[in-house]
Amino acid sequence: MLHYIILILFVTPMLSNAEKRPNFVIILTDDQDAVLDGMTPMKNVKRFIGSEGVTFTNSYVTSPICCPSRASILTGLYVHNHMIRNNSLSGGCYGTDWRHKEHRVFANALKNAGYDTFYAGKYLNQYGVKGAGGPDIVPPGWSEWHGLVGNSVYYDYVMSNNGVPTHLTDRYLTDVIRDLSISYIENQTESRPFLMVLAPPAPHQPFTPAPRHRGFYKNTTVVKHPNFNVAAEDKHWLIKMPPTPLPDTLLPELDRVFRSRWESLLAVDEMVADVVGALEDVSQLDNTYLIYTSDNGYHIGQFAQVYDKRQPYESDIKVPLMIRGPGLGKNITDPQPVLNIDLAPTILKLAGVEATQMDGRPIDLEVKTEIKERYMLVEYYGEGRDGSVDPKCPWKYDSDNLAQCYPEYECKCQDSRNNTFACVRHIAKRLNMKYCVFDDQKNFAELYDLSEDPYEMNNAIEEEFQAIIVWYNNYLSKMLKCKGAANCDNPIS
Repeated sequence: MLHYIILILFVTPMLSNAEKRPNFVIILTDDQDAVLDGMTPMKNVKRFIGSEGVTFTNSYVTSPICCPSRASILTGLYVHNHMIRNNSLSGGCYGTDWRHKEHRVFANALKNAGYDTFYAGKYLNQYGVKGAGGPDIVPPGWSEWHGLVGNSVYYDYVMSNNGVPTHLTDRYLTDVIRDLSISYIENQTESRPFLMVLAPPAPHQPFTPAPRHRGFYKNTTVVKHPNFNVAAEDKHWLIKMPPTPLPDTLLPELDRVFRSRWESLLAVDEMVADVVGALEDVSQLDNTYLIYTSDNGYHIGQFAQVYDKRQPYESDIKVPLMIRGPGLGKNITDPQPVLNIDLAPTILKLAGVEATQMDGRPIDLEVKTEIKERYMLVEYYGEGRDGSVDPKCPWKYDSDNLAQCYPEYECKCQDSRNNTFACVRHIAKRLNMKYCVFDDQKNFAELYDLSEDPYEMNNAIEEEFQAIIVWYNNYLSKMLKCKGAANCDNPIS
């Protein structure tokens, strides 16, 4: 009998630990690239997440702009299925249609399954603005809500604290998010698992570092890959818009933006270290998956653009992704192609929660020896008539169709209504291709073999076999109509 009692004492805790559901902490930055050394400032992230888990080197987004990409992260859906096309209310960003679909955000499934859910920081760009219902709205799925009203800023902002708007003028937003997250972790118990999403503004424009970090990278200059400030004659007309190349007088501004972005990320890096420490203090670190990623990438000078996103090139669509957590190996580099729509189904699978239909698929977190072939869709719907053509620029005659045109950009516009494109990003063991088609009068197309041309210098659309182009075009048209992971993985079966 004594041996039996001792056996029960040892087995019961083991069963309890085995049945314990994991926690999730997602750190979602804003406009952090993977191509222009955007992870260089993130020493704590690399130490506490990357070195303790998996770093994905082929991580992509469904759209190179904030609101559509964030909606894809939240729902696991491609843009053509959640229908948030750009950052404006008219483009669906926290519009009426989205609010009718918001029950599909993966946090709802976790909350219904008994998880506590916490959000702090930027949500969707138009959240909380007057035309979207104001800051009294708490989106469904969140037990505790601290949502930034509107787009990324660092000072002088409004946060909706569980539906109560609070105006903060002089508190650095990333530090506010850190404090909220630490307080939340300190009050957690082991009785209920939790999901946390921390969405700081960095390194989004206006790229404001915390005062303690100003000047940290004062001697740093912008990365100058072979495609930097190159007058590319084989690209879409918007890329060729004058001035090209950019004048030398503008290059110091690119350096300023580049180092300010890095400096603004240092507070995020500190926040990650503090969050890891807080999880360890309450004995939750070993049972928590930490996921670090960004909503889209960024360009600074590539192909004589200024600084922004909204383009199909690697700088804009490739993002950091690191995951650490129970059962994962340490310091692993994984080249498997993954999309931001994969995060929601991955989290739900790890939590043991059934997902609604999603276009993404759970990430295979097992160590793999070779790349598994995948076709990934990238969509962007260009904006026009958004009031961003400065009167000082000479493009007033076409201001309805142009956007993001400012004197500090030398009036080189960063967007236009027909800067609307769809791409297939095709990665396999021996293939690294990208095929894009623009929705303009010419049906302008681009094709790149990134294994031979990693900086996308040569648009090979006129050089490739016509049969290959027809294949990609057919695949792309099918992907733009796909629904559900099985169909989107193989839409022409």
